Amino acid sequence: MGIQERDRKVYRPLRRAGLEVIPNAVPAGTMPFVLGYGAEDLAGGFSHRYDTSRLVERLNADWYDLALSLGLFDYRREFLVQLPQGTRSHRAALQHLHSGNTAPALWTRVRLLDRWDIMGRGAASAFLGVHSGHPGFGMMALDGSVYVAASTGETGVDVLVVHHPDRSENVLRHLEWITRYDSPYVDREFKERIAVWLAGRAGGLPGR
Repeated sequence: MGIQERDRKVYRPLRRAGLEVIPNAVPAGTMPFVLGYGAEDLAGGFSHRYDTSRLVERLNADWYDLALSLGLFDYRREFLVQLPQGTRSHRAALQHLHSGNTAPALWTRVRLLDRWDIMGRGAASAFLGVHSGHPGFGMMALDGSVYVAASTGETGVDVLVVHHPDRSENVLRHLEWITRYDSPYVDREFKERIAVWLAGRAGGLPGR
């Protein structure tokens, strides 16, 4: 996808949600994925049922409070958001969300603008969810110290926070398992990216 096409199909919808994309600015050595965390890894979060009054407003307010209190933003309100690689349209993004495949995704650096609507317009863009009030995303602090995940279930929205996911034995063991798992549903590039990051870690898993 060319720069102009990606700006029109991906960056512009995110900008309408209040996220300014900063291309090619992900810090070197950033953890590629956060998967497999357990209850003991969680540092906070919240849930709201779909029938919650003024759902999007509540989700936005709680997300922002959580992001501020746990350090998702840097001093310029910049952070990372994970976007499907090769996404070309709203329809393609939705297909990615519902495919069930573990397809490659990449961190993208963004800045939160003064006017934003992550849980409304952001979720409706399909890059941060399914539609307004139904978010689905992974976000991380630039230094990797905080990971925030939003997902939708049968009855409501869950937002969870993992502190220092790169120090979690659960996460690291799950990533190592992915590199060894032979499945047609796990993309080769996905596995290779994880393997490279794991190989670059000094000392490997905690305690090793």
